[in-house]
Amino acid sequence: MNIVMVGSGYVGLVSGACFADFGHNVTCVDKDVGKIDALKAGRIPIFEPGLAEIVAKNMKSGQLAFTTELNEAAAAADAVFIAVGTPSRRGDGHADLSYVHEAAREIARAVKGFTVVVTKSTVPVGTGDDVERIIGETNKDADIAVASNPEFLREGAAISDFKRPDRIVVGTDDPRARQVMNEIYRPLFINASPMMFTTRRTAELIKYAGNAFLAMKITFINEIADLCERVGADVQEVARGIGSDNRIGSKFLHAGPGYGGSCFPKDTLALVKTAQDHDAPLRLIETTVAVNDQRKRAMARKIISAMGGDVRGKTIAILGLTFKPNTDDMRESPALSIVQTLQDAGAVIRAYDPEGMEQAKPLMPDVAFCKNPYEAAKDAAAIALVTEWDQFRALDFKRLKKAVATPLLVDLRNVYRPDEVSRHGFTIVGVGRKA
Repeated sequence: MNIVMVGSGYVGLVSGACFADFGHNVTCVDKDVGKIDALKAGRIPIFEPGLAEIVAKNMKSGQLAFTTELNEAAAAADAVFIAVGTPSRRGDGHADLSYVHEAAREIARAVKGFTVVVTKSTVPVGTGDDVERIIGETNKDADIAVASNPEFLREGAAISDFKRPDRIVVGTDDPRARQVMNEIYRPLFINASPMMFTTRRTAELIKYAGNAFLAMKITFINEIADLCERVGADVQEVARGIGSDNRIGSKFLHAGPGYGGSCFPKDTLALVKTAQDHDAPLRLIETTVAVNDQRKRAMARKIISAMGGDVRGKTIAILGLTFKPNTDDMRESPALSIVQTLQDAGAVIRAYDPEGMEQAKPLMPDVAFCKNPYEAAKDAAAIALVTEWDQFRALDFKRLKKAVATPLLVDLRNVYRPDEVSRHGFTIVGVGRKA
């Protein structure tokens, strides 16, 4: 199949590379000339394990190409995927669909013959109707079917998620579109990946509802963690106890500093706004958004409290800046709020992250970025573990103790057992358990 991916950001690049790896002919289109030139030269603009290798292999085989010109590629396409950004709109929190609408107009002018136009971007309910209307108004002769095919990729595990999905959701009532989408995803049938066909609006809502539920689950266990600290319980054991119930499941029950990234914050907010517009307010999700925002600042206050309530002039080592490990994504990372709050309280911040420092530098002025955890810990009155990168799971505490001014670890991800750390002379403060 000939596939065009409009947008070569995270979703478009991962999806395009994986489709090419299935044997399809894929062209990724983007207006950013610098990005396309970098991709053509083999430079990947994002960090995602395994992505660079797949891109290089399929460029070499001719299955994957990059361009700034849509017309030629779209004219020969069986399917054109819209994978452009849908950030939160300034002022009201709705999803900004301007990039989607512009892509629809350009696709309308470029397609030849029957083409399936697929919204891969995360979009509010009814966006597929808008795309269909825009294409019809721009080119009344366009023979197209508009489908919704939401992505469910986790940053840091996107390749595996794409190739071994829990499900593939496609929203369309057009039998021709179903046939094309079945052929596109046919390579996954060998893995018995379930293909779920729904109406277009249902597919659009599935994506938002799924992300909102997972965000709510994270926020729930974070609030339980606060209660655990007050009553002397251990949130990790609570999570294990309730997660063993098949009706609940263990995933996303890890207490920490709150969720971040490119999906959960904007998608929960967009869903709240959509629900309000339709006079069906989602009170649980509204509360989830509010509690998560408060959570990030509360983690900074937790660090300050562990340090005796006064951090003015004291050095704090921050280990981990990205919103999760195995990505360089700083969007809505808890570290942003934590660092800002600590700086507002007068602390001096030294930080290290394996992949996110270049992205963090323009967002975190007056932070000293270091070469490794031990350099960050030099003369620190406390170490705060904010992102659970693998290389932070086996820190050399003897080396750390020689570097720090005060042997205090605030473990916001509960990576370490207290006895592991205390035997090295450190005081450890975790989340949802005794200090």
